[in-house]
Amino acid sequence: MARIIVIDDNDAARGTMRRVLEKAGHEVLEATDGEAGLKLLAEIGVTLVITDIFMPGQDGIVTLRRIKKEFPGVRVIAVSGGDATGRIDLRKDAELLGAARTLRKPFSPGELRRAVEETLALDEETPP
Repeated sequence: MARIIVIDDNDAARGTMRRVLEKAGHEVLEATDGEAGLKLLAEIGVTLVITDIFMPGQDGIVTLRRIKKEFPGVRVIAVSGGDATGRIDLRKDAELLGAARTLRKPFSPGELRRAVEETLALDEETPP
């Protein structure tokens, strides 16, 4: 199974994702913003990062850009329920910047597991 970093400023969302992914056999590390997530990524290599897009501090778009530049082999799933108004959705932007998948909050445990499985399968299809 994979080692995954979940970056989300919402404790409940982060905890739920952790429980779902650990139940599926993954090792999960948590960070409350992009800067903390990148620090973990630099210290402990991971296969996959799941990041919220809208967060205080370093947001998910900046985090995604930095991961693609500094850790190009790491896959990213971007999640978002939109901005505070719920009207701005940057998931398409995240895909254009290199996110392997995106999920709209709220999502089901099954949707999260499926997105993770599909994203990890991309690694298996990529030749060395």
